[in-house]
Amino acid sequence: MASGVVIQQHARDFSSSEIPEDIIIHHNPLLNLLTNTLVLHQTIPYLPISSLLNLAATSPSFRDLLLRRTPGVFRHLDLTQVKTAQFDIDGGIDHGGEIWRNVQVDENLTEDDFYSGPLRGIFQSIRRRDILHHVQTLVLDGLSVTAEFCNDILVDPALRVRILSIRDVKNLNERKLMQSLRYACRSTRPDNTPRLKGLYVFGARDAPALTTSSPAVHNGTPRGSTNISVDWNHKSQHALKESIRTEGDDWYHKRGRVIGKHIADGWAETLLDCHEVIKFDAVLCTGPRHRNSPAFGKVPVTSGAESPWGVATFALGGCASCGNAPEGFTIYGDSPAEQLPLLAPVPLHSSTVKAATCPKPSPGFDITEETHKFVPRCLECIRERYCFSCDQWWCESCYQVPSRQELSIQHVHIVDQTNGLVDHELAALESSNLKVWKGYCLNCYPRSAERKPGIRNFFPP
Repeated sequence: MASGVVIQQHARDFSSSEIPEDIIIHHNPLLNLLTNTLVLHQTIPYLPISSLLNLAATSPSFRDLLLRRTPGVFRHLDLTQVKTAQFDIDGGIDHGGEIWRNVQVDENLTEDDFYSGPLRGIFQSIRRRDILHHVQTLVLDGLSVTAEFCNDILVDPALRVRILSIRDVKNLNERKLMQSLRYACRSTRPDNTPRLKGLYVFGARDAPALTTSSPAVHNGTPRGSTNISVDWNHKSQHALKESIRTEGDDWYHKRGRVIGKHIADGWAETLLDCHEVIKFDAVLCTGPRHRNSPAFGKVPVTSGAESPWGVATFALGGCASCGNAPEGFTIYGDSPAEQLPLLAPVPLHSSTVKAATCPKPSPGFDITEETHKFVPRCLECIRERYCFSCDQWWCESCYQVPSRQELSIQHVHIVDQTNGLVDHELAALESSNLKVWKGYCLNCYPRSAERKPGIRNFFPP
């Protein structure tokens, strides 16, 4: 008790601006904890920018620690949960200034100003605070992001954004974005440009963190059965998120479709032009029908729509027959860096492409080559070769897809009263040496037909 009185008396001898820093830190456990650089840098990426600014405003010591003495405090900036960044319109444009705080709606407003207004307003605010030029990882998933706004991030010399995530954004003109990316990566570009090194645009945005909440209590009992349902729904969502997290990375540990969205024309050429400068969360297909494939012209391919390039949307393992692929595997640590995709989620503690492309070991596996390789293919390159049920596929070296003429000669339908269509159809397919029919292998096709009579063809003509 006496020691506390002595410290208080000693602190009164100084004005608020003259109190020694060691005394301030001693009286503030949080400040004492955050002065540890390791703790600070591990904690900051999980805090929204509003929390950091509010903490910096609590005292001169916190302001000095966060805004002056510690570099990298605003290195990772996630605006996905910022209310003023949301773009929600319900039947009108101007709601009395309730939504459009950052945009003055008038006749001179351009389309870009309208759709990117919320984000531009936030950028102006943090630029005035001398924060924007410290940002190296910028996450804008699900927000209203225009191609012009992305172009400004690419060309603005005051910005140092190295990793940009614009997955599932609204109002994005992809064709204009492709033009900006290809121009920024042109061979005659100035040295050390662009500063952007990684772009997340193809995959789905990361699931938001689920917070634990307890049901409301009224007179000592939960308020209705609705809260119980909400609580169980929350628990199931949390369990689903944890199960997805334990499956490992999309490309290396999962098999099947990785990119579910439609790939617009021109993205394959954009990836090709930017492959030495900017990495994406997708890679080019390496199937033998594409010119960039090591197996191009070396194995026979099924005749069809020819395409010089294609974006891979599937991650496959080895062929079900030979265990390999004509073009070989994409192997982390062995394949060229430009062939490695960016992996979700966006890294928190680093803003380098090396960290964004590094796979995590899947639970139960050692860190070996087997768990870090895959075969990237587009849908056309696995047409009638891949089973959507068991994820098996057959490569061009082991299996040639029969032509329609060959199938029409051997394929006979006999219908009886006990689902004879499936039995006789399967017998006809086995005699034709067919591996995949309507998106299913011969082992999975009967079960799929029983569950879903009239199943749809995953590979329409």
